[in-house]
Amino acid sequence: MYLKNFQYLKNKETKFLLLLISLSVLIRIPVILIYGDTNIDNEWKEIVNNLIYHGEFAYRKFDDFFLPNIYMPPLYPFYLYFFALFHFETQNYILIVLFSQILLATGSAVVFYKINKIFFSTKLSFYSALIFTLFPLNLYACSQMSSVSLQNFLSILFFYLFFTFVNKRNIFSIINLSIISGLLILLRGEFIAILIFSLFYSLVYFKVKIKNIFLILLVVLITISPYLIRNVIIFNQVTITKSLGYNLWKGNNSNSNVEGSKVAISGFTSGEKNNGKSELEIKLNKIPKDKFYQIKADEIFLKEANKNIINDFERYLILFVKKFFSFFFIDVNSSIQNYYHPLHYIPVLIIGITSVIGMFFNKKKSTELNYLIFICFITITIFSIFFILPRYKLVILPLQIIFTNIFVERLVKNFKIFKGSRVKL
Repeated sequence: MYLKNFQYLKNKETKFLLLLISLSVLIRIPVILIYGDTNIDNEWKEIVNNLIYHGEFAYRKFDDFFLPNIYMPPLYPFYLYFFALFHFETQNYILIVLFSQILLATGSAVVFYKINKIFFSTKLSFYSALIFTLFPLNLYACSQMSSVSLQNFLSILFFYLFFTFVNKRNIFSIINLSIISGLLILLRGEFIAILIFSLFYSLVYFKVKIKNIFLILLVVLITISPYLIRNVIIFNQVTITKSLGYNLWKGNNSNSNVEGSKVAISGFTSGEKNNGKSELEIKLNKIPKDKFYQIKADEIFLKEANKNIINDFERYLILFVKKFFSFFFIDVNSSIQNYYHPLHYIPVLIIGITSVIGMFFNKKKSTELNYLIFICFITITIFSIFFILPRYKLVILPLQIIFTNIFVERLVKNFKIFKGSRVKL
């Protein structure tokens, strides 16, 4: 009898997953064909073109000198470069990349279902994964030449592997978690902070042994070591990127709003002008045009950002709060085209509200759920220090859906109690 029930549940789960995968793929095909990018824009185009045609991993160049890249993390540019090796025509190349992002989005939904199964029933987990994969912002993301689909996939996989590690604590779970962590560091600089807080949480609340923490850090270091060695050889620095100062300044200058500064000059963002040129631009123009240009420029931006925050702390504190709430809910003053389309802002607003309610209803003494709440607030805080773009919402969307599930469980439970009391009457 037990074997029959187990087999029935396994067959049911298989059907759920096949349906989830089919819907995720089929609904995204028309999305990328109708709304998909038709070329690579901005920094991705420059880096990939320099890799393909000049064999240089460079974002900018001065005359004939290619400036070695230390501004953009390397993983997504090399992801794009991988597909370029097949020598597709431009439009076919774009479509192949977008179709690969469909696969990433589908994989994200399957792994997200597995995470939900840790906390909720099979049925609720399936509906959660379905909502996630059909969420308008998530559907649209795979149609854009952006690192967000890859980031979403790796982030969800990180959470799944993190829970696998704290439960099993064997060498395979350590290696898997570490490799994905290393890839995320090569994709997004802020993940270093997320990893540190995650390991700290596992040490304090999951009682993970300190030797396992050191082993994870060692494997992470090995994973990112080729790029670290490259930067040591070229720049004499142990670093992945040098864009902290620029990104901090972009979100904290006199022109900044929630989305950062919109005024661009000389490839960067400028402040107020003085005799046709900003003081910042004058400082940037004085930097020698050598391989250390981006490092020195970032140091200037960092000093300017710190000066802005110190001199007008109240303004930037208020701006930080606006960013925080814009990230969790919606940006009430967004300048992004189609941001206020009902298919975008209504689901985003609803999931923001229900997830907050779910957090307050969370009375489960679940170390795993509390970890997700902790990481959610850490993530929002980190991004709010800089600036918030609409696509960043995808980073916390899976967590918000899980928190919403807590709210849904409470509603269902209260409805059953209410219904039962009426029957008794």
